[in-house]
Amino acid sequence: MGKYDDIIDLPHHVSDYHKPMPMANRAAQFAPFAALSGHEDAMAKTEKRHRKKYEK
Repeated sequence: MGKYDDIIDLPHHVSDYHKPMPMANRAAQFAPFAALSGHEDAMAKTEKRHRKKYEK
């Protein structure tokens, strides 16, 4: 017997009080975000500096 065999075939619970979240809102919940604001700018500056250094 597997760890979850007793619950695996139970029906999915649907709340009587809360409507399901629209799919567009669900998707937005998991969309990528900029965890480090300014990180791309800093990387671009570093890359530019190193390119100048090694292209001489």
